[in-house]
Amino acid sequence: MKTTLKKPVAIVGYSGHAYVIIDILLSSGRLVTHYCDNEPKEFNPYHLEYLGKETDVIGRLKEFDFFACVAHNGIREKIHTNLGNILGNPINAIHPSAVISSSVKMGDGVMIAANATINPLANLGRGVICNTSSSIDHECTIEDFCHIAPGVVLCGSVHVGKGTFIGANSVVRQGIKIGKNVTIGAGTVIVKDVPDGVTIVGNPARQLVKKEAGKLAAA
Repeated sequence: MKTTLKKPVAIVGYSGHAYVIIDILLSSGRLVTHYCDNEPKEFNPYHLEYLGKETDVIGRLKEFDFFACVAHNGIREKIHTNLGNILGNPINAIHPSAVISSSVKMGDGVMIAANATINPLANLGRGVICNTSSSIDHECTIEDFCHIAPGVVLCGSVHVGKGTFIGANSVVRQGIKIGKNVTIGAGTVIVKDVPDGVTIVGNPARQLVKKEAGKLAAA
C-alpha cells in the first residue's frame, strides 16, 4: 500500500498563539518548518525559517500545508479565506490529548488544544479555536471563526454565531443562542440568549454599552 508523504507546515503569524499551535502540530506528528509574518521575528523559539509576508510568497507556500495562527477572529478569517482560495483548505491542528467524539463535524483550519473535550454531535465551523481545556457539550454548534478561550464550558445545544469570542472560564447554559460577532469577557455566566454584536461580562452576565469618548459602561 502506497503511503502519501505529508507536506511540511508553514504557519501564518508567529507569536504567542502560534506557539500553542506549533506545539499542537508537533505533538500530532507534523513537521513545522517555516513562518509568514509582516517581518522577521527576533524571537524565534522554534527556529523556523522566515518566508515573508504571506501575500508576497504565494508561490512558495504551495510547497507547504498551512495554518493561520492568529487569535483575532476577523484577521484569521481574512488570512484563512484569502489563502484558501488560492492554496486550498488549511489543515486542522488537534492536540493528541483532546477528547473528540466520532460524531463531531468540523470544518478546515480548526484548532483544538490540549485537554479540550468535544462531545457527540457537536458541529465546529471553519477556523474555530477550541482552546486549552475547553468543554463543548453535545449538539453544540460553533459557527465559523469563533474563539472559545481556555476553560470555557458550553453546555448542551448551545449555538454560537460567527466571529464570536468567549473569554476564559466562561460558562454558557444549555440551549442558549449567542449571536454573531459577540465578545464575552472572562468568567462570564450566560443564562439568556445574546444578540449580535454586543459585549457581555460578569456573573450574572450584563451587557456593556458604548458611552461618550468610547468608554464602556454596564447597561
